[in-house]
Amino acid sequence: MADEKLFTEFPPISTEEWEATINKDLKGADYEKKLVWRTDEGFNVRPYYRAENLNDINYLDTLPGEFPYTRGTKADNNQWEIVQEIDEICPVKANAIAIDAINRGATTIAVNAQGIENAEALAKLLNGIDLNKVGVQFNHVKCYISLVKMFLTYVDENKYDRHNISGCINFDPIAYRLKHNKFYHSEKEDMMQAVELLNMVEEMPKFKLINVNGILLHNAGSTIVQELGYTLALANEYLSFCTEQGVKVEKVASRMQLTLSVGSNYFMEIAKLRAARLLWSTMVSQYNPACECAYKIRINTVASTWNKTLYDPYVNMLRSTTEGMSAVIGGSDAISLQPFDVAYKESDEFSRRIARNVQVLLKEESFMDRVVDPAAGSYYIETLTNSIAEQAWKLFQSVEAAGGALKIIADGALQAEIEKSCQKRDMDIATRRYILLGTNQYPNINEKMADKIERLVKDENEGLKTYRGAIAFEEVRLATEKSGRRPKVYLLKLGNLAMRQARAGFITNFFGCAGYEIVEPAGFATVEEGIKAVAEVKPDLIAVCSSDEEYATLGIEAAKQCKAQFPNTPFIVAGNPTECIDALKAAGADDFIHVRTNILESLKSYNEKLLK
Repeated sequence: MADEKLFTEFPPISTEEWEATINKDLKGADYEKKLVWRTDEGFNVRPYYRAENLNDINYLDTLPGEFPYTRGTKADNNQWEIVQEIDEICPVKANAIAIDAINRGATTIAVNAQGIENAEALAKLLNGIDLNKVGVQFNHVKCYISLVKMFLTYVDENKYDRHNISGCINFDPIAYRLKHNKFYHSEKEDMMQAVELLNMVEEMPKFKLINVNGILLHNAGSTIVQELGYTLALANEYLSFCTEQGVKVEKVASRMQLTLSVGSNYFMEIAKLRAARLLWSTMVSQYNPACECAYKIRINTVASTWNKTLYDPYVNMLRSTTEGMSAVIGGSDAISLQPFDVAYKESDEFSRRIARNVQVLLKEESFMDRVVDPAAGSYYIETLTNSIAEQAWKLFQSVEAAGGALKIIADGALQAEIEKSCQKRDMDIATRRYILLGTNQYPNINEKMADKIERLVKDENEGLKTYRGAIAFEEVRLATEKSGRRPKVYLLKLGNLAMRQARAGFITNFFGCAGYEIVEPAGFATVEEGIKAVAEVKPDLIAVCSSDEEYATLGIEAAKQCKAQFPNTPFIVAGNPTECIDALKAAGADDFIHVRTNILESLKSYNEKLLK
């Protein structure tokens, strides 16, 4: 019985047979255009994958906890740290937030250390927190050397075992250089602090001292490949500099961590984290470390802010959930998810709790901490992992060939490439090739957010800027809210029932993204009935919704009558009826709105006309 194989009654199907069936179903349509997806990262994704697609991948026979660590650095569990980010500067208030977060499931606190200028302030911040059980990350530090000295003193005075202390400082002078177009002091002086820090904390192996902020690249608009390739190059600058100063590579590598983003592209983000470990071990192997610890990079993930939105903010909860799952399945060591209201206010107890509870549920109810590398063996994810790794490694090699990350940053080349990707992502949002639910598609038309805004963060740094992809759409809709008037769009539905309903839905979504009022009647049997109803409403825009065939008759007649009775009201055709466009224009049609329309530019134009 033990040797019996299941499903032997199902004969194997060859790839050729699958392809023949697919091509038959396509009925002559182009296979590549219909079914193959070209990613922003520069490689193609096929509609399906089989075991044969994994033949050239050489790490598949390794186990979790084995080199090259694609499958994770942990062999028998998938434990991760639930990180609670705390923005509060006041040490006493931050401590209260931290204690509450720890009691509710957080295992690491990430604090804003901007106000920690002396030992007394540090003691207030950490009061009542058991550092044997809770990790601590220090962000926004004014002087890392001073802070680490104070922290070591605090650890010793409170009789903690240094070997048990976990966490990190956000020391990353190259990230500062990217954001501000300059180093804090100078390149040599700032980089030398890395060496000094490494020599200060010999007996705290779990405490990381160099944090490479790949998330900065992501939130500035990079692709996944750029985030990984450039992050690897930035990390290599620290390895190279420190080893040149006589520090052993294993000492440097083991005290570093990568802070990467995790966005809403579910499978790609899982593959990215797996590829990051593969690439790290590949790079570090070139230094021939004497200790295996050098290959085991710690990955700290922080959920993207780039994709968080002001409107329909509860959708951000859904985004955070998928991001948390990607981070967990990808094998992240520490995870921080964004509060759903991050786009427009400081987080409060409720929004922090919701963000934290996503991870608590993934652990306590989904048991995702018990399965190591659950994505292993998936033809799709393994192929994605390999493709991302290949493209990111090529980018890393090109950076090294150009003189290294600091060189291309000084030349502006890195920033220019990120900006190019950023502009493409913006265009994808403007044309709805990339959907931000509730913002550029399926908006809550009656939602008001202007009076709920406590802050709208704008990056004023001189260098690489972080931002959110939704900002441009939000500015358009906020302009409508703040104008004191809400333009009315009348849906003039004529002819074919299915087509007029579909196009009415399209126009509703389109102008709903600007917060316009949509007036939607049931539909009309004749143009005359429709024109009479329009006259009663007196809208700001008239959008005729029908089929392409009927635009040649009903559409033209509607355009003529509307222009005769409402000459100053723009008349819009929903769709792109190429065969009768000229006739519609001659009859009075002012605009044609369809799937290829740049929705952002169009809405800006209508706001300028209607909100005067």
